[in-house]
Amino acid sequence: MTRAHEIASLELEYGTLVPMRYMNADRHFKVVSIAAWCAWHQLDESRRFGEALRESIEASDANVAFLASGSLSHRFNDNNSPEESIHQISREFFKQVDLRVVELWKQGDWATFCRMLPEYNEHCIGEGGMHDTAMLLGLLGWDKYERPVEIVTDYFTSSGTGQINAIFPVR
Repeated sequence: MTRAHEIASLELEYGTLVPMRYMNADRHFKVVSIAAWCAWHQLDESRRFGEALRESIEASDANVAFLASGSLSHRFNDNNSPEESIHQISREFFKQVDLRVVELWKQGDWATFCRMLPEYNEHCIGEGGMHDTAMLLGLLGWDKYERPVEIVTDYFTSSGTGQINAIFPVR
């Protein structure tokens, strides 16, 4: 079953693909798409990949922007779930952990978040194994990154999953 829904606070809902369609319709920007569904890799490999991206950027004189998309907990609601559950989280446990994670992000406590990331992924069914998150944090400095996120949209749920839109500042 497929359901369409609308979140009034989001003009462009999907974090990377949809904005690039509108921001780069004329193909002015060079785009490299990196898939983060790494079912047989360890999160540390994705962290190291992010670090390698950072090293490449620092060795160049290029201006670079990164758009990353993933979710918090990512256990979809069951098939044939009632229509009213489209905006509910699939498990209260996931919501409570997600809310704590968002607080860590707001505080810039990446050292704590990085320590818990493997278990967070495992117990809250991270989208794509949360390799996107490991790559992004590897790029930003992993547990040495200390900037708080800028919240674009508050935590919300969609089809059983936990979602947030945030900016990870670098300057």
